[in-house]
Amino acid sequence: MDDRDGETAVRAARAAAEAETEGRRADIRFPASFSERKGVFVTISEHPSGVLRGCVGYPEPRLSLGEALLSSAAAACHDARFPDLTPEEASRCTFSVTVLTAPMEMNSTSPEDLMSKIKIGRDGLMIDLHGRRGLFLPQVPVEWNWNATEYLARLSLKAGLRRDAWTNPEAKISSFQGEVFSEVSPRGGIKRE
Repeated sequence: MDDRDGETAVRAARAAAEAETEGRRADIRFPASFSERKGVFVTISEHPSGVLRGCVGYPEPRLSLGEALLSSAAAACHDARFPDLTPEEASRCTFSVTVLTAPMEMNSTSPEDLMSKIKIGRDGLMIDLHGRRGLFLPQVPVEWNWNATEYLARLSLKAGLRRDAWTNPEAKISSFQGEVFSEVSPRGGIKRE
């Protein structure tokens, strides 16, 4: 994705979220490049603290990028971990969009082999085990300064599993990469992370 499309994605995410908080429908037209099926997450953060306010998305490429982006932005306003976002809050928050590659299962022969394949800052991870699922975007372990072991343990906990669930031979661990575009300030310039 080029920087122009990244800016379009972030501006669209903000417009869709603001429309959602105001109870109206966003009328956003996308360039042809947004018709490709892509996974995407929209993250809403308080500014300037950076405290998470909402983060919702589609890990798999099931919808066009435009559809997934609009749906994720609206849903991020109602992230179950937080009260619903108000129009006033939206105006004070920054928006980020992470466009994902398709998740690929990581085949490994041992926990050590799995850890050796993870590159912090490049790889987002997803765990599936016993009907439970957890996901972290690639930027999360960097923000929290986690090594591969802590990353996998926190991923297991996010899925509602034990810290060591990732070592279970039945656990399916998948990796994906992401391109991140973020507002520098509310309604401000857009940068590629």
